[in-house]
Amino acid sequence: MYLIEIALKFSPLPLSVQRKQLEDATALYKSLKETLKTGDPKVVEIHCEQVEDKKIAILTSELLAVQMYEKTTGAGGSRRPGFSLDQ
Repeated sequence: MYLIEIALKFSPLPLSVQRKQLEDATALYKSLKETLKTGDPKVVEIHCEQVEDKKIAILTSELLAVQMYEKTTGAGGSRRPGFSLDQ
């Protein structure tokens, strides 16, 4: 299971959705990353594959950051990577 966390301006807590397949998680991550680059304001609706009724609608001009990581089933619950500058 892969988590995509979305940080919004003026919001202390990130929003998150889950994807079962790495390819699906990567595609969503890249889509949101491209939205960050272009800066075109629009509404994007994202659904969660783990919780079927969970949906998030986001105004892309409020998007601050996006993160993807693999959720593990160990005692910690999830493995969050460190950040590095990728240009």
